[in-house]
Order: sequence, then C-alpha cells, then structure tokens
Amino acid sequence: MSTNEAKTHEEQIAFVRESLEKADVLRKKKDYEQAISLLVEALRYGLDKAKIYYRLGNVYIDGNDLSRAEYAYNRALEIDPNFVNAMHNLAVVYRRQKRMSLYVKTYKKSQRLSIKRPHKTKFNRDQKRHLRGLSRTVFLWLFGGAVLTVIVVWLLTR
Repeated sequence: MSTNEAKTHEEQIAFVRESLEKADVLRKKKDYEQAISLLVEALRYGLDKAKIYYRLGNVYIDGNDLSRAEYAYNRALEIDPNFVNAMHNLAVVYRRQKRMSLYVKTYKKSQRLSIKRPHKTKFNRDQKRHLRGLSRTVFLWLFGGAVLTVIVVWLLTR
C-alpha cells in the first residue's frame, strides 16, 4: 500500500501499523535502507509519530548511524517526553558516542522515568489466578501473624 492509496483514517492507521511491523522485519534482516524509507513514509500521516521515530532510531543505531539515531530519539522524546525506551536508547547512543556526561544524565533520567511510569503488564487467565491465590496466602499469613501477636501481647500483659 503506497502513500497515495491510504485515504481514510482507518486505512492510514492500518498503513502505519503495517509499516511498523514490516520495518521491524526488515531491521532484523539488516535491510536498513528499506526499513528507513518505509518508516519515513509512515511519518507522513502524523499517526504514532513518537513510536515511528523510536523505531527509526532503532534502525539507525543498528546501522551504526549514531547521529541520526540521536536525532530520531530526541524527536520521539519531543513528542512524548515520558517515552522510557526512547530515553534509554538515547543514553545508549550517548555511550556509544563516548559522551559520558550526557550518557549518565540521560540514563539516570530514564531510570527515574521507568520507576514513575512502569510498563503495564498483561497477564493471562492462569497467571491472574496464580497471583490472586498468592495474594490471598500472603494476606492470610500477615493477618494470622497480627492476630498471633495480639494474643501473645494480651497473654503477657495479663
């Protein structure tokens, strides 16, 4: 699907999503030029720009074009200042460029950001069931310990 064909908003969303997937495959095959052109074409729609710039940065860093990777990650962070992965990868670029003060500053910022905004984890049904059972067990142990402590204190103060 070329840029001229995607007209409706749904088609544009589908094109961008498809471009991100294809670019990932091309990146793994080390076909960086085609991945870059596909992502640049996807940028024209203005959808998921932060994600597209992040993926561009990944392609550039794999292709060892560190200055363009730095630019792409900075653009992703301009659009979404809370994009943890872009912040972390920007720190990696600074480290590879041997700009250690910027690396340390950016890496620390990415770590603080990842603590403030953790990834949302999706659990399947079995994992949820296991976590509920584990939380019940922990609650019962804590409650039982508290009750036991109250009983011991009551017996000692009698």
